[in-house]
Amino acid sequence: MDAVELARLQFGLTAGFHYLFPPLSIGLGWMLFAYQTCFLKTGNAVYQQLARFWTRLFALTFAAGVATGIVMEFQFGTNWAAYSRFVGDIFGAPLAAEGVFAFFLESSFLGVLLYGESRVSRKVYWLSSLLVALGATLSAFWIVVANSWQQTPVGYHLMNGRAELTSFWTAVFNPSTLPRYFHVITGALVVGSAFVVGVSALMLLRKQHAAFAERSLKSALIPFFVSVILVMGAGHGHAVQVARTQPAKLAAFEGLWETQTGAPLLLFGWPNAATEKTDWAVGLPDGLSLLVGLSKETRVQGLKDFPAADRPPLVPSFLSFHLMVALGGWFALLAAAGLVLWWRGAVARNRLFLTAAALSLPLPIVANELGWMAAEIGRQPWVVYNLMRTRDAVSAAVPAGQILASILLFTLVYALLFGVWLYLLDRQIKRGPQPLAEEIRS
Repeated sequence: MDAVELARLQFGLTAGFHYLFPPLSIGLGWMLFAYQTCFLKTGNAVYQQLARFWTRLFALTFAAGVATGIVMEFQFGTNWAAYSRFVGDIFGAPLAAEGVFAFFLESSFLGVLLYGESRVSRKVYWLSSLLVALGATLSAFWIVVANSWQQTPVGYHLMNGRAELTSFWTAVFNPSTLPRYFHVITGALVVGSAFVVGVSALMLLRKQHAAFAERSLKSALIPFFVSVILVMGAGHGHAVQVARTQPAKLAAFEGLWETQTGAPLLLFGWPNAATEKTDWAVGLPDGLSLLVGLSKETRVQGLKDFPAADRPPLVPSFLSFHLMVALGGWFALLAAAGLVLWWRGAVARNRLFLTAAALSLPLPIVANELGWMAAEIGRQPWVVYNLMRTRDAVSAAVPAGQILASILLFTLVYALLFGVWLYLLDRQIKRGPQPLAEEIRS
């Protein structure tokens, strides 16, 4: 592998590992806010117990996310110096805004959540939970802004071989920012609510802290179901935007070779770059045209409209997208089953559902990773869409051997960090919540 491929591999490794944690932090943050809101309104200690327990797990996840996020920014100046010179005038602004306006907000008020419950009023403590969730959500906004500009660059002009900012707000609200942001946030809500469902199911299967686990499971079923519906809607909106601004990416997602009206929505198949056909294709007639244009007469561009050198890597784009969609269907089924069982009063006793929920614990995180992979691989071969190729963005001064050595080091450190995170999570889960007063008396 040459320096370009190794630099891509290293960034994929560090970004992919870091992305395990922010969606979970965002989703859990809003679950904490919901618990604190219910406690503030009702005074019911059950909600306080839920908030305290999940705050501990949130803090562990936040710490892991911070530790892994710092590394990523250094790579822009080491492995991607040509890219940094080209877009530094634009890319630096949202990254700075993320640190100033979002990260410090989240981290400061997390300190209040962890250490200030007995030192501030109940309303101030509730406000802290809101600001933690808001900080995590705003942090995602600025990161999505930076990445979305790479997908759909606007608000700039080229001067002396560099992209220079001409309109900050045009660049911020580029054509893909809001569709991608809504998809990211709703995906994070799925991760957070499903995490609560899955951990609660695991506790019930282990027969640990059963009363708390049942309350926790029931508290997350409606948020889980609603967030799955929302992420499907946001995903559809994002797909419409991709069809308009990055048609080669959509064609790769769908294995669509010929430009056509009445384009089918592929349910099954395997894209074959050698024959420029999708083998074993099974699709819904007119489905893709209807989804992206609300009419079977909508014209959808196929891969043959684009030079082979400008097409995304076909199989990785296709697989990551379709696996993400398939997991979304599984989450909808799981959430609906949980609500039906809850309505019947059997959700905490149905071992099949509990096993499915526990085994599905990592799957929302996997789905988010697949979505990120689809977005980034589907942008290739461009690091900035239609402006700068990835091959032209790397640092000429960093040899392949040094990049390989750093990849091996990162792999070792990240494996250790991931193991520590899992160990600490499991220890907190086994430790369980602080008991309610009536549970202490019994």
